[in-house]
Amino acid sequence: MRLVVAISGASGAVYGIRALEVLKNLGVETHLVVSEAAAETIRLETDFAVEDVLRLASEVHNIDDITSNIASGSYRTDGMVVIPCSMKTLAGIATGYSDNLLLRAADVTLKERRRLVLVVRETPLSLIHLENMVAATRAGAIVLPAMPSFYSRPKTIEAMVDQVVGKSLDMLGVEHNLGGRWSGPPGRGKKRGTRVRT
Repeated sequence: MRLVVAISGASGAVYGIRALEVLKNLGVETHLVVSEAAAETIRLETDFAVEDVLRLASEVHNIDDITSNIASGSYRTDGMVVIPCSMKTLAGIATGYSDNLLLRAADVTLKERRRLVLVVRETPLSLIHLENMVAATRAGAIVLPAMPSFYSRPKTIEAMVDQVVGKSLDMLGVEHNLGGRWSGPPGRGKKRGTRVRT
C-alpha cells in the first residue's frame, strides 16, 4: 500500500506523527509533505525533532517541489491524508488553489478519484470554514474532524490520539490494531433471553 501523508500547520501535529509511526510499523509506504508552519508546530507542541519525524516516512518531499512524483496523477497511490489539516490548507483544497506540493497532491488525489481524508483541527468554526468543508466534501474529500470519542473510556491523551488516527486509517482502508471501535455495551446480547431495543 502507498499513501501520501501531509502535515499542515494546524495544532495537533501529534496526530500526523502518530499516523506515520503506525503506518511505518504496518509496512505501508508513505510519502510525506510537511509545511513550514507544521515544522514549527512540531517544535512547539511535541518533544520530537522535525528530522526524527521525517525519518518515519518512506520518502519525504519538499513542499515547494512541484516536480515531485506525487504531483502527477500518473504516479499511483492508494490515497492521501492531511493530518492535521489547517483551515488555510482546507481553503486551498476546496478552491483548487494548488500553489504548493501539499495542495497539488491533494488536488491530484481528488481528480484521480482516490480517497482524500482531511483531519481538520479548528474550533470554533466560521461560516467560511464550514463552506470550505462542504466544497471539499462535494469534490470527493472526507472531512474528519479531530474529535475523539469517549465510549472506549480513554485513560490517556495517547489513547485519544490513537482513536482519531485509527478512524483516519479506517477511512483509507488500512487495517490496524489501535482499537477505539464501538462494539456495543458490555455484555449486551451475551445472556440468554436478553432483548435488544430497536
